[in-house]
Amino acid sequence: MLQELIIPGQRLGSTEKFIPGRGTYVRNGIIISSLQGKKEIERSGESLPVISVLSLKERAIIPQILGKVTKISQKHATVSILLVENIPCQENFQGIIRIQDIRATEIDKVQVLDSFRPGDIIRAQIISIGDQRNYYLSTAKNEYGVLFAQSEFGNTMIPISWKQMQDPKTSIVENRKCAKPF
Repeated sequence: MLQELIIPGQRLGSTEKFIPGRGTYVRNGIIISSLQGKKEIERSGESLPVISVLSLKERAIIPQILGKVTKISQKHATVSILLVENIPCQENFQGIIRIQDIRATEIDKVQVLDSFRPGDIIRAQIISIGDQRNYYLSTAKNEYGVLFAQSEFGNTMIPISWKQMQDPKTSIVENRKCAKPF
Protein backbone atom coordinates (compact mmCIF):
# COMPACT_ATOMS: atom_id res chain seq x y z
CA MET A 1 0.00 0.00 0.00
CA LEU A 2 1.30 3.47 -0.88
CA GLN A 3 1.93 5.70 2.08
CA GLU A 4 0.16 9.02 1.67
CA LEU A 5 2.38 11.95 0.72
CA ILE A 6 1.51 14.99 2.79
CA ILE A 7 2.02 18.46 1.32
CA PRO A 8 2.18 21.87 3.03
CA GLY A 9 -1.27 23.23 3.86
CA GLN A 10 -2.94 19.82 3.92
CA ARG A 11 -5.44 19.26 6.75
CA LEU A 12 -4.46 16.35 9.00
CA GLY A 13 -7.17 16.24 11.64
CA SER A 14 -8.88 17.99 14.52
CA THR A 15 -7.32 19.00 17.84
CA GLU A 16 -10.21 17.11 19.43
CA LYS A 17 -8.76 13.83 18.09
CA PHE A 18 -4.99 14.52 17.89
CA ILE A 19 -2.18 16.49 19.52
CA PRO A 20 -0.18 18.49 16.94
CA GLY A 21 3.42 17.31 16.57
CA ARG A 22 6.49 18.14 14.47
CA GLY A 23 5.86 19.63 11.04
CA THR A 24 2.35 20.85 11.88
CA TYR A 25 0.50 23.93 13.07
CA VAL A 26 -3.06 24.62 14.25
CA ARG A 27 -5.60 26.98 12.71
CA ASN A 28 -9.17 27.13 14.02
CA GLY A 29 -8.87 23.76 15.74
CA ILE A 30 -7.56 22.00 12.61
CA ILE A 31 -4.04 20.53 12.50
CA ILE A 32 -2.33 21.47 9.23
CA SER A 33 0.95 20.27 7.69
CA SER A 34 3.72 22.85 7.44
CA LEU A 35 5.96 20.72 5.22
CA GLN A 36 6.07 17.92 2.69
CA GLY A 37 6.60 14.45 4.07
CA LYS A 38 4.98 11.36 5.51
CA LYS A 39 2.32 11.37 8.22
CA GLU A 40 3.19 9.70 11.53
CA ILE A 41 0.74 9.02 14.36
CA GLU A 42 2.23 8.16 17.78
CA ARG A 43 -0.06 6.73 20.42
CA SER A 44 1.05 7.27 23.99
CA GLY A 45 -0.83 6.14 27.07
CA GLU A 46 -4.26 7.56 27.77
CA SER A 47 -3.77 10.93 26.06
CA LEU A 48 -4.66 11.72 22.47
CA PRO A 49 -2.30 10.44 19.75
CA VAL A 50 0.34 12.86 18.42
CA ILE A 51 0.18 13.54 14.68
CA SER A 52 3.39 14.69 12.98
CA VAL A 53 4.75 15.12 9.48
CA LEU A 54 8.23 13.74 8.93
CA SER A 55 10.22 15.60 6.29
CA LEU A 56 11.57 13.87 3.21
CA LYS A 57 14.98 15.53 3.63
CA GLU A 58 16.83 12.63 2.06
CA ARG A 59 15.03 13.42 -1.18
CA ALA A 60 16.56 16.29 -3.09
CA ILE A 61 13.79 16.06 -5.67
CA ILE A 62 11.44 18.98 -6.13
CA PRO A 63 7.88 17.60 -6.15
CA GLN A 64 6.23 17.14 -9.54
CA ILE A 65 2.52 17.59 -10.07
CA LEU A 66 -0.01 16.67 -12.69
CA GLY A 67 -2.77 19.21 -13.00
CA LYS A 68 -5.54 20.60 -15.13
CA VAL A 69 -5.50 24.20 -16.34
CA THR A 70 -8.75 25.76 -15.16
CA LYS A 71 -8.36 29.36 -16.31
CA ILE A 72 -5.84 31.71 -17.83
CA SER A 73 -5.10 35.41 -17.66
CA GLN A 74 -2.44 37.60 -19.24
CA LYS A 75 -0.13 37.11 -16.24
CA HIS A 76 -0.69 33.48 -15.17
CA ALA A 77 -2.48 30.17 -15.62
CA THR A 78 -4.51 28.67 -12.77
CA VAL A 79 -4.12 24.91 -12.27
CA SER A 80 -6.14 22.38 -10.27
CA ILE A 81 -3.55 19.98 -8.81
CA LEU A 82 -4.60 16.35 -9.36
CA LEU A 83 -1.46 14.36 -8.40
CA VAL A 84 1.67 15.12 -6.39
CA GLU A 85 4.54 12.70 -7.09
CA ASN A 86 1.98 10.37 -8.77
CA ILE A 87 -0.14 10.23 -5.60
CA PRO A 88 -3.73 11.50 -5.93
CA CYS A 89 -4.56 14.56 -3.83
CA GLN A 90 -7.12 13.92 -1.10
CA GLU A 91 -8.25 17.56 -1.16
CA ASN A 92 -8.55 20.31 -3.76
CA PHE A 93 -5.29 22.18 -4.20
CA GLN A 94 -4.71 24.99 -6.63
CA GLY A 95 -1.54 26.35 -8.19
CA ILE A 96 -0.58 29.14 -10.52
CA ILE A 97 2.04 29.27 -13.22
CA ARG A 98 3.22 32.85 -13.49
CA ILE A 99 4.29 34.11 -16.91
CA GLN A 100 7.96 34.22 -15.79
CA ASP A 101 7.79 30.53 -14.75
CA ILE A 102 6.48 29.14 -18.05
CA ARG A 103 9.78 28.89 -19.96
CA ALA A 104 13.46 29.20 -19.07
CA THR A 105 14.36 30.98 -22.32
CA GLU A 106 12.84 33.90 -24.21
CA ILE A 107 10.94 34.91 -21.08
CA ASP A 108 10.14 38.33 -22.55
CA LYS A 109 8.32 36.67 -25.50
CA VAL A 110 6.15 34.31 -23.44
CA GLN A 111 2.37 34.63 -23.71
CA VAL A 112 0.14 32.60 -21.39
CA LEU A 113 -2.45 32.01 -24.15
CA ASP A 114 0.31 30.63 -26.43
CA SER A 115 1.39 28.20 -23.69
CA PHE A 116 -1.79 26.82 -22.09
CA ARG A 117 -5.54 26.65 -22.57
CA PRO A 118 -8.26 25.72 -20.07
CA GLY A 119 -8.66 21.93 -19.98
CA ASP A 120 -5.00 21.16 -20.74
CA ILE A 121 -3.39 18.46 -18.59
CA ILE A 122 0.10 19.55 -17.56
CA ARG A 123 3.17 18.32 -15.70
CA ALA A 124 4.89 20.97 -13.55
CA GLN A 125 7.02 21.30 -10.46
CA ILE A 126 6.15 23.04 -7.22
CA ILE A 127 8.58 25.92 -6.71
CA SER A 128 6.99 27.63 -3.70
CA ILE A 129 4.12 27.37 -1.27
CA GLY A 130 2.94 30.71 -2.65
CA ASP A 131 0.07 32.56 -1.02
CA GLN A 132 -2.79 31.24 1.11
CA ARG A 133 -4.70 29.85 -1.87
CA ASN A 134 -2.13 28.82 -4.48
CA TYR A 135 1.12 26.95 -4.85
CA TYR A 136 3.56 28.48 -7.31
CA LEU A 137 4.31 26.08 -10.15
CA SER A 138 6.90 26.08 -12.93
CA THR A 139 7.07 24.53 -16.39
CA ALA A 140 10.43 26.14 -17.19
CA LYS A 141 12.28 22.83 -17.69
CA ASN A 142 11.90 20.82 -20.91
CA GLU A 143 10.17 17.88 -19.21
CA TYR A 144 7.38 20.15 -17.91
CA GLY A 145 4.43 21.51 -19.86
CA VAL A 146 1.29 20.29 -21.62
CA LEU A 147 0.88 16.50 -21.79
CA PHE A 148 -2.67 16.31 -23.12
CA ALA A 149 -4.74 18.91 -24.95
CA GLN A 150 -7.89 19.05 -27.03
CA SER A 151 -8.38 21.27 -30.05
CA GLU A 152 -11.25 23.71 -30.49
CA PHE A 153 -13.12 20.83 -32.16
CA GLY A 154 -12.65 18.47 -29.19
CA ASN A 155 -10.04 16.25 -30.85
CA THR A 156 -6.98 15.01 -28.96
CA MET A 157 -3.93 16.89 -30.19
CA ILE A 158 -0.38 15.60 -30.66
CA PRO A 159 2.84 17.59 -30.10
CA ILE A 160 4.73 18.50 -33.28
CA SER A 161 7.39 20.67 -31.59
CA TRP A 162 8.20 21.98 -28.11
CA LYS A 163 5.78 24.87 -28.66
CA GLN A 164 3.04 23.52 -30.95
CA MET A 165 0.40 20.78 -31.04
CA GLN A 166 -1.67 19.65 -34.00
CA ASP A 167 -5.16 18.27 -34.36
CA PRO A 168 -4.58 15.15 -36.53
CA LYS A 169 -8.13 15.22 -37.95
CA THR A 170 -8.28 18.87 -39.03
CA SER A 171 -4.50 19.58 -39.27
CA ILE A 172 -5.04 22.79 -37.29
CA VAL A 173 -1.95 23.80 -35.28
CA GLU A 174 -2.25 25.47 -31.86
CA ASN A 175 0.50 26.92 -29.68
CA ARG A 176 1.30 25.17 -26.38
CA LYS A 177 4.33 24.81 -24.09
CA CYS A 178 4.71 21.05 -24.64
CA ALA A 179 6.35 18.70 -22.14
CA LYS A 180 9.26 16.66 -23.41
CA PRO A 181 8.24 12.98 -23.32
CA PHE A 182 10.14 10.65 -20.98
